[in-house]
Amino acid sequence: MKRLILAIALFSASLVVLESCSPKTTSGTPAVRRGNVTGNWMLNNITFEGIPDVAVRSFLGESSYKCFVGSTWRLTNSGNGSYSLPSSASCSAKTQNIFWSVSTADETFQFKKLYEGEKAKNVTEGYRLVLTSADDNAMTVKSPIEYSGKTAYVVMNFVKAVN
Repeated sequence: MKRLILAIALFSASLVVLESCSPKTTSGTPAVRRGNVTGNWMLNNITFEGIPDVAVRSFLGESSYKCFVGSTWRLTNSGNGSYSLPSSASCSAKTQNIFWSVSTADETFQFKKLYEGEKAKNVTEGYRLVLTSADDNAMTVKSPIEYSGKTAYVVMNFVKAVN
């Protein structure tokens, strides 16, 4: 009888140890991976959370957030990429080379602008955006902005571009 009780106690202790070592699950949402972001994207619209659109003067180094609506983003698996801004009444058409990455730890999309002759390792400034979702067809990225002492967001909604 003592052996049976000892065996049950050892088995129970083993279950407790195994449970504590098993991987923890998150909220059920799969983490966004680099593979979800790689490809060609079109920024089809921009919305705002916690900030009126008129308060956003410049955006990602351009004169207006409106310059980005309709832009196409080419994000290769190597981290090299570019975005092309369409011509509009207030913006000139242009293509900007970038080096990008995704951090699964904090679910961010980051990129650096690269100019002629620059190497990504030598560029120390860039943009860190919150990657809220990305799948085979759509991607949402939020740019945090300080507004009235709080964090507000410019929300960029992308759709996968047809090649």
